[in-house]
Amino acid sequence: QALLDATADPLLIVVRQARDGAWSVAQANAEASRFFDAPGNATPVLPAALCDALDAGIGAIAAEGWRAAPFSDGNLQGFALSRQTAREEANEQAAFSYTVSHDLRAPIRVVEGFARIVKEDYGAVLDRVGNDHIDRVLGAATRMNQMIDAMLMLARLSSQPLARQPVDLSQLATYIVDDLRRSAPTREVEIDIDPGLTADGDPTLLRQVLENLLGNAWKYSAKCHPARIAFGRETHQGRAAFVVRDNGAGFDMRSADRLFGLFQRLHSANDFAGTGIGLASVKRIVKRHGGQVWAEAEPDKGAAFYFTLSR
Repeated sequence: QALLDATADPLLIVVRQARDGAWSVAQANAEASRFFDAPGNATPVLPAALCDALDAGIGAIAAEGWRAAPFSDGNLQGFALSRQTAREEANEQAAFSYTVSHDLRAPIRVVEGFARIVKEDYGAVLDRVGNDHIDRVLGAATRMNQMIDAMLMLARLSSQPLARQPVDLSQLATYIVDDLRRSAPTREVEIDIDPGLTADGDPTLLRQVLENLLGNAWKYSAKCHPARIAFGRETHQGRAAFVVRDNGAGFDMRSADRLFGLFQRLHSANDFAGTGIGLASVKRIVKRHGGQVWAEAEPDKGAAFYFTLSR
């Protein structure tokens, strides 16, 4: 209790008597009571979403914004839960966003501005090689701005609260494929979407997952005739997972550990355009939902991207 009272962040001990029992709060500090809007010194009541996360395990608990340390004593199971307050999280997010938006962009604006001045005032004097150098500088500045936008987007993915609800993934995939077809009406692509695929999660974030995975399948199968893309559910190594498959360019599995890294690409930008942010976003969103994502592929024989979601 002394440790609880000395901690400024919300901190509580939750327990249950059996594996299928209900979770209850054994001890909580004052900040945890305020966090859960418990009146006075009343013991907080856990929301259903947090109870579901406790059932699902460490990954799902972290996705709800809590740090967890499990313990057990005979039939008694429990977690010590702690988290930063919303104000501290917001302050950290605001400070990070300000630094990225202003401090990092400032030197890029200087480089870009002077490069444009040189091109406009001296472009007629420079030869073809000189003008090409200036264009390369401007192109690099544009790419850096895109990378900063991507960093800010990933930061928002980590901080915005999850709005969990039942989501029809088959319907979302159908909408996304319709948009892809409208973007390239002359392409002939065989699409197979399993019906009735549902999940519990944030519909906006799960749409981003499918947009990235289906968009990649569409992009990397562009040179295949016919191109084939499928979205379904499979049992992979004993566990159920959603999967997006294509028969496109694929990749060497020796480079798979780089696949979900920020700004990591396994194909040349001349062959396939992209920023290297899509799969990093997918991993961040899936992890926030308490799931995992992985891939299997072979060069020139397509790829399969698997992902799970808690519960």
